[in-house]
Amino acid sequence: MSITLLIIILTSIISVGAFNNQNMMQQLIFSPYTIKRKGEWFRFISSGLLHINFLHLIFNMYALYLFGKITENYFRELFQPMGGTVYLFMYLLGIGLSEVYSYVKHQDNPNYASLGASGAVSAVVFASILFEPLNKIGIIFFPVGIPGFVFGILYLLYSMYMARQARDNIGHNAHFYGAVFGFIFPIIMKPSLFENFLAQVSNGY
Repeated sequence: MSITLLIIILTSIISVGAFNNQNMMQQLIFSPYTIKRKGEWFRFISSGLLHINFLHLIFNMYALYLFGKITENYFRELFQPMGGTVYLFMYLLGIGLSEVYSYVKHQDNPNYASLGASGAVSAVVFASILFEPLNKIGIIFFPVGIPGFVFGILYLLYSMYMARQARDNIGHNAHFYGAVFGFIFPIIMKPSLFENFLAQVSNGY
């Protein structure tokens, strides 16, 4: 069984279990205020196993399923014999690092909390864009797929804009930082991947 599928199964079980169990939800949710005062650093990771409702869960896990297959296969091929472990490590780091900004900003705010795997899923999506920048990605309400690297630029700009607007309860900062991490992490592991990315983009246009 693939690591991507295992993540989806585990995340779904815990998320559904927490839907009707507020005690479980509060014990696992990302709360900078609680982390700072109780040292419960596991919340940086456990919060990525929670979702607010079925729609939130399905959207994230479907995106992970689509892009996780591509990314995991590349990791297994590029980073043998530990490719699967490196992929899992990136996913977990994607959850934690995407929340660092929110931790710094809200560590003294007892009313702030967040949850969801969006930061890690963004990391997986952007790792796939690094590997296959010309692969077409569709946008909701836009009928034609656009090259992955173009989608990536638009996604980052949108996340930055919405984070500054702060008009909703979506963790746009987590999306942004998770995406950036997912693009950079494989390059740190294997710098030649960036040259390959640039070559694909330049040859495709």
